[in-house]
Amino acid sequence: MKAPALAVALAVLLMPMPPASAAPRTYTVVIDKMKFGAVPANLRVGDRVLWVNEDMFRHTATAKDKSFDVDLQPGAKGVSIVRKAGAISVLCRYHPGMRAMLKVTK
Repeated sequence: MKAPALAVALAVLLMPMPPASAAPRTYTVVIDKMKFGAVPANLRVGDRVLWVNEDMFRHTATAKDKSFDVDLQPGAKGVSIVRKAGAISVLCRYHPGMRAMLKVTK
């Protein structure tokens, strides 16, 4: 290999690689006493939210943008996958006063 070609090959090999994207994580939000529990502060696109209904009433975790709708009987669990960045407003279809906000980064 000639010197200029060797220099280019070496430069390509030594270029910094972009950071690998983090593997999706699962976060839990507990629903109890007619409220959504603490929502995760560091959601990223691709992460999962495990909704756990510990209340005695049926609830939903419904995204206002229609990106997910999880219907939960008392004691049930359900999962939604966050598919886009931004603020996602969440409510319970049966109890519209129950609200939460997911903030999602890329």
